[in-house]
Amino acid sequence: MYILGVSCFYHDSAVALIRDGEIVAAAQEERFTRVKHDASLPINAINYAMKEADITADDLEAVAYYDSPLLTADRFLQNLRWNDEETAKGMLDQYYHKLFGHKIWISKELENAIGSLGKLGKLLVTKHHISHAASAFYPSPFENAAILTVDGVGEWTTTGLGYGSNEDLVMYEEIKYPDSIGLLYSAFTYFCGFKVNSGDYKFMGLAPYGKDTYYELIKDKIIDIRSDGSFRLNLEYFDYHRGGTMINEKRFEALFDGPRRQPESLITQREMDIAKSVQRIVEELLILIVKHLKELTNSNTDNLCMAGGVALNCVANGKIQKEKIFKNIWIQPAAGDAGGAIGCAYYAYYKYFRKARVTVVMDSQKGSYLGPDIDEESMKKYFDKNGIKYHDLTGEEDLLIRKIAELLADDKIVGIARGRMEFGPRALGNRSIIADCRKNTMQSKINLKIKYRESFRPFAPIVLEEESDKYFDLTSDSPYMLKVGLVNNCRCVDFDLDELLKRYDGDMTKVVSTPRSDIPAVTHVDYSARIQTLNRERNPFLYKLMKFYKELTGCAVLVNTSFNVRGEPIVCNYIDAYKCFMRTDMDVLLCGNCILYREEQPEFIDDNWRQEYALD
Repeated sequence: MYILGVSCFYHDSAVALIRDGEIVAAAQEERFTRVKHDASLPINAINYAMKEADITADDLEAVAYYDSPLLTADRFLQNLRWNDEETAKGMLDQYYHKLFGHKIWISKELENAIGSLGKLGKLLVTKHHISHAASAFYPSPFENAAILTVDGVGEWTTTGLGYGSNEDLVMYEEIKYPDSIGLLYSAFTYFCGFKVNSGDYKFMGLAPYGKDTYYELIKDKIIDIRSDGSFRLNLEYFDYHRGGTMINEKRFEALFDGPRRQPESLITQREMDIAKSVQRIVEELLILIVKHLKELTNSNTDNLCMAGGVALNCVANGKIQKEKIFKNIWIQPAAGDAGGAIGCAYYAYYKYFRKARVTVVMDSQKGSYLGPDIDEESMKKYFDKNGIKYHDLTGEEDLLIRKIAELLADDKIVGIARGRMEFGPRALGNRSIIADCRKNTMQSKINLKIKYRESFRPFAPIVLEEESDKYFDLTSDSPYMLKVGLVNNCRCVDFDLDELLKRYDGDMTKVVSTPRSDIPAVTHVDYSARIQTLNRERNPFLYKLMKFYKELTGCAVLVNTSFNVRGEPIVCNYIDAYKCFMRTDMDVLLCGNCILYREEQPEFIDDNWRQEYALD
């Protein structure tokens, strides 16, 4: 039985295909269109998934959609009450088509794109937070688990608390719009000059540079937090419920010492302190909610599953793990709206069609390597046609691994486009840029010369799972780069962040080039690291590569960052990979089984490529 799950028309459109309870394929539309966070109908992702499974529309049992259009329309209509009559009428006119005919419209769009809505002949609709909950629980390795979903908003829900047992899933409680942890975080992200939905990672990465000097002010004026983690926002400070920008700028300016930081302008201590304060609020809230969820489940489980965009806040996830409220935590790698495609497909399979659930030892996400593979035959034809020099090591995997490991040990920066592409926002080794983590200047070099992004942004370490306790204090595995831990004390170097910020007058390039540990390129200024643990089962090739690299260097850790430049989606195919490689200062490209060296490549002229991508 095949079920196609679809998430689209808001942000991060995606598709997932389930076959008899197994995820066959999943991909975001942005990877094909090269438009970051693409919200459009995911035609390319649909075509990929059907091709991967070698099926047609006639083979589909059903098509599922991740959000209830009628409930979303209801929220939009209720939003109108916060506006004057003229503004409300303008909003109504603008969105009339989507409001009154949304489900019919979506059904028609999908039917036209796919060819049919499956043998069932109608679109199955799943509530937004049910999709999140299903995406978290059903692929997890747990027979039973508490479930927490937290995001900006889905229909009316912003936070959901539930429980899953085998194929059953129930939601106990919810927090409703306009009270939202995700929208609170996005509002401050916006005020500090970063883009909503794509700048949240920067805001989180900025927090360790600051002090929580605004923490009490935010609790006093902005948010009322109760002991069970429920809360209320003071809507006088926000504008999203009126259909405007995220915040009431005049009130924010009065409360937070001046106007909103303009995008791309100098980051000041104020923004650092706001980021630190808001991050502390979010961590406190989530821990209270998880404790309440433990009470709701009557301690019937030691397992917690998480999804929703806020579940990508890996710093908070690390804090929840350390609280030991639940023994085991599994987080959906595509925790945001893209993952809803997996969730609605699974929910249809288990709840609508009433199939029995089978759990697996690790999880059924398959390392999240669910996207397209590199078509090596087409790749070589493309390289030959364009005079691109490559070294084909097909059938010589050991030699290939040795070559790449030696290049990394020689301080080369390597782009990898090999195997199936990752599903979700994290590159996990198949569409990654990897490098030696022991160089003080590596973080700023990759940020400025390769990613073309702000120098303060940290990089994640990838570490051999069996070696992780020698480097980090992480108390569990973290295969999907969704938990933060601290670098072990014995590896850290004392330094005074405040003194450095003053000495270099906020020049982040010099600050981040100051040693903080013996693996400085993956050690943030608070000694934290967003860790990916690697074992042989999830990625055999990369595991063998890192094992050989450790033999050469004695180090079991590498820098791992996504294979893209700022504003660009992660690369999908060999053409994307080659273009990105040549637009940057990467030294080596591993594409499929071929190695490409920068100095051997023909002249590459692409002067206008930056105009293709909007800044994130």
